[in-house]
Amino acid sequence: MAATSTPSIHWIRDFTQQWLEAWNSHEPDRLLALMTDDIEYHDDSWPQPMHGHADVRTFLEATWRAFPDMTFELLAGPYVIPDEPRAAFHWRGWATHTGPLEPPGFAPTGRRWELDGVDFHEYRDGRVGRLRIAFDMMSATRQLGLLPRAGSGAERAAAMAQRSASRVQEAIRRRAPV
Repeated sequence: MAATSTPSIHWIRDFTQQWLEAWNSHEPDRLLALMTDDIEYHDDSWPQPMHGHADVRTFLEATWRAFPDMTFELLAGPYVIPDEPRAAFHWRGWATHTGPLEPPGFAPTGRRWELDGVDFHEYRDGRVGRLRIAFDMMSATRQLGLLPRAGSGAERAAAMAQRSASRVQEAIRRRAPV
């Protein structure tokens, strides 16, 4: 694909397959080769947007250390925007939490997550220049046991603690001089 051309649906389909194979390889250089050097990367599981290969490499190494069996499959797409160098696709991923999750510092739980998500790609020079990955982070953290199950007593207790803390914060705010 030329630097200024819009990718064809065939190119995007081939690229999507290469992308998933690179993710499943757990080889950072293989995945980074599919991204521009100045990649802008946003992922719900990372505390801040990533810019450039160094940031993304740090993310990939931390992710694969925590989830060494992480695997993805294509569910649907890619969906393209005509005459635009952009596409999206729907995937399913799964992994077992067997290594430390840094950040934020969670110890391995030995539990497995499985969830669906979406990649939004913007292509430049035959690679991804902007990337947004979206998925249900709440579901992942519940599956890993990092948050209580929905509707559980632990969830109700956490909600009660949050409401109490909120009332205390509001009382402090009202007493504070403006």
